[in-house]
Amino acid sequence: GPGGFRKRKHDNFPHGQRREEKENVNPPSALMTSFKSFQLELDTRHDKYERLVKLSRDITIESKRTIFLLHRFTSAPNGEEILSESEVKLDAVRRKIKQVAQELIGEDMYQFHRAISPGLQEYVEAVSFQYFIKTRSLISVEEINKQLIFTAEDREETTNMTSNCHDKEPPRWSLKVTPVDYLLGVADLTGELMRLCISSVGNGDIDTPFELSQFLRQIYDGFTFIGNTGPYEVSKKLYTLKQSLAKVENACYTLKVRGSEIPKHMLADVFSTKTELIDQEEGLP
Repeated sequence: GPGGFRKRKHDNFPHGQRREEKENVNPPSALMTSFKSFQLELDTRHDKYERLVKLSRDITIESKRTIFLLHRFTSAPNGEEILSESEVKLDAVRRKIKQVAQELIGEDMYQFHRAISPGLQEYVEAVSFQYFIKTRSLISVEEINKQLIFTAEDREETTNMTSNCHDKEPPRWSLKVTPVDYLLGVADLTGELMRLCISSVGNGDIDTPFELSQFLRQIYDGFTFIGNTGPYEVSKKLYTLKQSLAKVENACYTLKVRGSEIPKHMLADVFSTKTELIDQEEGLP
């Protein structure tokens, strides 16, 4: 009737009959089967990418906490306790990296590199900072990669192994830090060394700033050899590295020229004030 709903021509057929007719009209083809397999592969890859992003975020957070802990080394009464505690934290970070290595078994790491790169850079920064405090030198990328070789040592992993595998070597996983991640982590390390210089002066340590100045100069000279031939991220970090070196050299200059005039407990305030002035002149936030 007027104002009513119009009846569609297929409404007289039962719902089940319409479904059977639709399936008969569009039978599953080889093309649709291929697309479904592609969909499954892409969904699996996206899920793995998201898991790696979360693991990288956890690695970044734990590495930052390790760096904050290591900054207490200059003011702590017993520095060995700080170093041992930092080693425990870095072991926890390596367990996270082990999960990343397990996720990348049989995969091309460079397809997921953007997901894990921030965490690896922060880990390199934390490890190199601890290594410098211990040895006053820079850790190599080969030494870092040696620490990222893992074996099945957990109980759950060993119990899942069959009895026939007792005579074989346990499964091993490894994750290599790329040269770019290593360089970016070392570039970020210079900022932490600049903060270490200021805190050392505040604690009355006059020798550390001069050691840091020479060390940062060597790192800066190494980065200048790369120049614009390296990746864009490396050349972008070079500006920040130069500013950190300038601040440390300014601290050494003040110690050398006016160190006898300024009391030791006021040196840190003088350096922090000069650092703020340098940042304002350079337009840094």
